[in-house]
Amino acid sequence: MYGKATETAIAAMSRLAETYDDGSNRISAIDIAEVRNLQRPFVGKVLTSLSQAGLVLGSRGPGGGFTLSRPPKEITIKEIFDIFEREDDGGLCPFGGGVCGVGLNCALHDKLVKVKESVHGVLYDTTLEVFRKAYQDDGIRPTQPEDVAKLGGSIEERTERESFRAPYRRKGFPK
Repeated sequence: MYGKATETAIAAMSRLAETYDDGSNRISAIDIAEVRNLQRPFVGKVLTSLSQAGLVLGSRGPGGGFTLSRPPKEITIKEIFDIFEREDDGGLCPFGGGVCGVGLNCALHDKLVKVKESVHGVLYDTTLEVFRKAYQDDGIRPTQPEDVAKLGGSIEERTERESFRAPYRRKGFPK
């Protein structure tokens, strides 16, 4: 759906949103990497890009770190996405190389339109407020790998719901 830099940026920004308190609380790149189980150097690079784009504020030294440049409810996932990704506006059909929207619809057209609409909704209609609210108001915490290990068994064995990342495990789908 998107690349590693975008994924890391959303993970870092979601952590900053979780702890947002009008910008006075700052979190280091190391702390973000540890809490989100991300590579430290890559988190630093991603935060630098986010700072250059004006989405985060960073300061060095004691008491330094990063915070969101605006309240979480004012930052959409699309703003993060645009820093690291580009939308394909080429208009070519992935099914046979024709021009999408000209002539008859290809066999995948209706399904691809639904996917595009869903992704559009997530990008444009979702703000970082969902992370702040989940963490601060609802007390929801991300499940860490070590928490799953304490329960016994593997992550795959312990997953009770479909992961957006995992291959289909539902009955009738190949593994």
